[in-house]
Amino acid sequence: MLISGCSLEADDKQMSAVPAQPVDVAQVLYQPYTPQHTFTSRLESPQQVEIRPRVSGVIEAVKFKEGSRVEKGDLLFKIDPRPFAAEVKRLEAQLNSAKTALRQAQSEATRAKRLKSRNAISAEQAESRLFLASQRRSELASVEAALEAARLNLEFTEVKAPISGSISSAFITPGNNVQAGNSVLTSLVATDELYAYIAVDERTWNNVFTSVTAQSNMPASLKLTGLDTTQFAGVIDFIDNQVDSRTGTLRIRAVFKTDGQPSLRPGAFARVTLSATAALDRIMIPDRAVGTDLKNRFVLTINAENTLEYRSVTLGGRIGELRIIEEGLTPEDVIAVNGPARVGPGMPVSPRTVTIASQTSPAVTVAANELNPAK
Repeated sequence: MLISGCSLEADDKQMSAVPAQPVDVAQVLYQPYTPQHTFTSRLESPQQVEIRPRVSGVIEAVKFKEGSRVEKGDLLFKIDPRPFAAEVKRLEAQLNSAKTALRQAQSEATRAKRLKSRNAISAEQAESRLFLASQRRSELASVEAALEAARLNLEFTEVKAPISGSISSAFITPGNNVQAGNSVLTSLVATDELYAYIAVDERTWNNVFTSVTAQSNMPASLKLTGLDTTQFAGVIDFIDNQVDSRTGTLRIRAVFKTDGQPSLRPGAFARVTLSATAALDRIMIPDRAVGTDLKNRFVLTINAENTLEYRSVTLGGRIGELRIIEEGLTPEDVIAVNGPARVGPGMPVSPRTVTIASQTSPAVTVAANELNPAK
């Protein structure tokens, strides 16, 4: 027993002689933070047009470069105009004939009135000539209307761009017959600005964006697949008038000016990020300070005796190299910034105080600083 007691006393002295593990520690960062929410969407054009002919005929020529930008009024297709030009000439001749017939009928009606006043003709004959003049007037109006329609058809043989935008390929080539209103010649989309429709869940909207209106010009940023470092700026310009009761989401729209950016095109997959309208105070720590066990995420804190303690935490979003802590820590807590890689709960440590750099950009680091270790 004497020998055993001496052995235990020697072990205690040996353990007490082992130096405490040096560990970088820092007080948690507590600062205002503006939450950001990212949604996925597909870009849409405000105007999409299928170009169809308004008259039937044979395509004579394609007048645009496929895949290029066209302006409103540019000539796209030309349909053989000769049948329509011939119809215009026929109706112009018929119009002249109708005008001549009307002048003759009016002259006879005037003469009939004069003769009737002198009882030179019967009332029936005078009335017949007046009715004939009225009939010739109606026939002239009918020919004028037909001529106007024929001139429009002749004008429609030139298929022009109804809007400015980016045009697709020619679906029907010269020599093919097209049917009015049925044949699709090509498609045209407006690209000066693009829409991204977003479905925001009801809880998020009420918690973060409840004061936003379509007139608030709330900023939105957009990232495209493969261009993670490039952001495009836009604004929210539309908020739907009701929540979808089937999905519990509110439909809103962000609009983005393309400014000639070729990467912004309709149909592209996009990630749209919205920032909250008000900043919230949040605890932030380096993401590497967070450990995990079978059930929980945890952080090692240091107490007044320079001993590490286990603290279960609830994580929020990540900002650069920092992680938001929703529950489990207080603004006064001091943590082991490098996590539980070589240390664990209950271990005495030799603290080396560092400072968690304030979040000013997406690239946030933990910078060492010579401070009072007793803090």
